[in-house]
Amino acid sequence: MEIIVARYSGFCFGVDKAVKTAFNVQFDQCDGRVFTLGELIHNAQVIEALNKKGIQAINDIDELRENDCVIIRAHGIGRHVYEMLRERNVRIIDATCPYVKRIHEIVREKHDEGYQIVIVGDPTHPEVIGINGWCDGKALIVSDEKEAEELACSDARMCAVAQTTFRRSKYDAIFETLKKKFAFALKFDTICNATVQRQSEAARLSKVADAMVVIGGRNSSNTQKLYEICRQNCPQTYLIENASELPSLKNIKNLKTVGITAGASTPDWVIKEVIFHMEDMTKRQEGEIDFSKALEESFTEIKNNDIVKGKIIGYNTTDVFVDLGYKADGIIPMDEFIDDPDFDPERDLKPGTEIEAIVTKLNDGEGNVALSKKRMDAIRGFEELENAFKNEQPVEAIAKEVVKGGLVAEYKGIRIFIPASQVSDKYVKDLSPYVGKKIKVKITEMANKRRIVGSCRVLIEEEKNKKAEAFWNEVEEGKEYTGTVKSLTKFGAFVDLGGVDGLIHISELSWKKIDDPSEVLKVGDKVTVRVIGVDREKKKISLGYRKAEDNPWYKIEEKYHVGDIVTGTIKRMVPFGAFVELEEGVEGLVHISQISNARIAKPDEVLSVGQTVEMKVMEVNPEIKKISLSIKEVKPIDPVREGEEPAETAEEDLPTEHTEEMSTTIGDLLNEKK
Repeated sequence: MEIIVARYSGFCFGVDKAVKTAFNVQFDQCDGRVFTLGELIHNAQVIEALNKKGIQAINDIDELRENDCVIIRAHGIGRHVYEMLRERNVRIIDATCPYVKRIHEIVREKHDEGYQIVIVGDPTHPEVIGINGWCDGKALIVSDEKEAEELACSDARMCAVAQTTFRRSKYDAIFETLKKKFAFALKFDTICNATVQRQSEAARLSKVADAMVVIGGRNSSNTQKLYEICRQNCPQTYLIENASELPSLKNIKNLKTVGITAGASTPDWVIKEVIFHMEDMTKRQEGEIDFSKALEESFTEIKNNDIVKGKIIGYNTTDVFVDLGYKADGIIPMDEFIDDPDFDPERDLKPGTEIEAIVTKLNDGEGNVALSKKRMDAIRGFEELENAFKNEQPVEAIAKEVVKGGLVAEYKGIRIFIPASQVSDKYVKDLSPYVGKKIKVKITEMANKRRIVGSCRVLIEEEKNKKAEAFWNEVEEGKEYTGTVKSLTKFGAFVDLGGVDGLIHISELSWKKIDDPSEVLKVGDKVTVRVIGVDREKKKISLGYRKAEDNPWYKIEEKYHVGDIVTGTIKRMVPFGAFVELEEGVEGLVHISQISNARIAKPDEVLSVGQTVEMKVMEVNPEIKKISLSIKEVKPIDPVREGEEPAETAEEDLPTEHTEEMSTTIGDLLNEKK
């Protein structure tokens, strides 16, 4: 097997400068402690070496004290961060990459000239965050053509710069889109030459190699881009952080050529160690040693960062014990399990259950092997998220925290950012109720482990579209559905039937007259409705809510019969009669001719609204909701003429028979006439 090492690999100029600056710090020249603001580079081995030297990484400036020494990493920082450091009176050792410094100057100058700054890169990357700090945080940040296309058109002047590790071809394509969005567009070539050389060399080598090994931190942006380039040309591409991960290579004896490249944050000694192990494997191959056997042998001598499999043999409140087939048992902290809300120790930690983990320490101080399931889950989780992204499959994640602009969910230790607009298919003001709950997410963007974006909204809309299609295929008048009141208007209530909204007109909400739908329903109510109208062309559904049995006229003929004497209250009067309420929702009509024995011109001559009257039922017609009544048939109400006593007198005052006496004679009348 031939091993070919890319000519351009390992530390770039800026990283090399930053690392040398940090390791050359003289502690006797610093009055206080020594820190790096954030991890100096994305490489675990270098960070560990700095820790041993006494240089710790911090992310919060508030942790600094006066006279502390702070090393600015190669990624650089924003202008306001420099000001905050100076206010704390700390010593600043600036190891910002010169290429990044140049971008800072461009952005500061063009921002002061009134240009809209556009940064092409990963918005979560420290380099991009630092660049944005030189235009008061007002830059537009785009990572792909889609985001550029979504920008609003503007008549402003625009200046574009790119993250130094961004792919040149991608930057060019994005800028072509940006030119269509702004009246004037200016582009600066800010991609580091070392990045271009590495990517070009990796592309060339991956086209001729049988397998590619990319060495570097999994959270390193430029390493991830090298991995993506190599994988496009060579399917058998492996990303490793150090030589201990080489056993993940398979079918090594069938490989004729293996190419090696490394990210800009990878030290030379790590690259040399990998090459040494590869050469050792080659010698073992020539000695006809089967690689699978070599892999088995590697487990007999467990090393840090090895991936191991074992069987659970027991647990307590703090630890889970694993049989590794090794001279010592493995221990996984119980804390790594309880983050899962569905975790059940009796079910998930049964003795004999196989488990996969990563060795974090060969001896935890008590003779056991310290293991991490969480780190293992993160590796497998990233692989699963990659597959889910490629195959457009949803994953179930746990919402962890609300951050600026959205929600962060976690899938097997991998963080997924969900923009606020993608949490639901409607506006959600407060995202905190989602925290701690399981949510289904579709991965919409996956640049690397540090930049994974998901959407719940896409899945919700897809599900609604499926339900809507099924609904329109089966809906017909008379069918009943259960839905949720979505909104209220003056003319009715909209109900979500599961992907389709229907309208209950205000007249269909209640059998009695109402002025507003809120008198009957409120948003969020679960309701059972029936379809009373379907317009497939306009996609409109009319719904009925009021039930037949609630109709006060329901089986009215069984309650009121012709000849019945009933009591009611006068509700309103019209020229031809008076409407009388018999019960809520049921009114009958007393025609003007059925009020009095005497002729009256208007009902209000003898009646008043609110008056209680007795009546006889003359007719009941449920089909047209009509009940005819008569007051005259029970107790007529005659009008009172001027000078007359009221027609309606007490019963005891009325004569029982006609006893009028004639006291005037004809002679009397003749005498009066004379």
